[in-house]
Amino acid sequence: KPYVIMVVGVNGVGKTTTARIIGRAVNCLNLHADGEPCNECENCKSVILGRSLDIIEIDGASNTGVDDVRLLRENAKYPPSMGKYKMYIIDEVHMLSNNAFNALLKTLEEPPSHLMFVFATTESHKVPATIISRCQRFDFRRMEIESILSQLRTIANKENIKIDDKSLLQIAKKA
Repeated sequence: KPYVIMVVGVNGVGKTTTARIIGRAVNCLNLHADGEPCNECENCKSVILGRSLDIIEIDGASNTGVDDVRLLRENAKYPPSMGKYKMYIIDEVHMLSNNAFNALLKTLEEPPSHLMFVFATTESHKVPATIISRCQRFDFRRMEIESILSQLRTIANKENIKIDDKSLLQIAKKA
C-alpha cells in the first residue's frame, strides 16, 4: 500500500510546507532520533532548494486532466533517484477532474512500494470518497491569537528581548 496523506485547511496554514518537510524526513540521509530531517545532507538540501528529483510538486489547479495524471502514473513507476521514496505533492488536489481522479485511483490501488503522495486541499468535500478512503487525513487550522502571543512572549523572555504587548499583538496578527 502506498503512503497517502491528505492535508486539509485554509490557505496559509502550512499544508504544502508540511508536505515538503515530510519529503525531507522520509529521504534524509542523517535523520535525527526524534524524526526531524537534518536539513544538511544532499537529499534535504535538494528538497529545500526545490531541485529534488524525488519530491515532485504538482499544482492541481493547472494539471487537472486525465493526461496529466497518466503522465504522473508513467513517471511514478521509476524508483527514486537518491532517496528511499518518490513523493508527489499535489496542491489543490480537489481541482482534478473526475477522470483524473479515476486515473489516480488506479495508481493508489496498485502502487510501487517506493511511492508516496501528499494531497493538499482547501476543499476536501470536492475530493471523491474513493480517494479520501485511501488517505491518512490531517486537518490544519489557524492558531488562535492568544496562543501565538503566549509563544512570542516565551521566546522574547528566553532571548532577553524587551518588547511591549502592542508590538507582540501586531506580530501575532500578521502570523
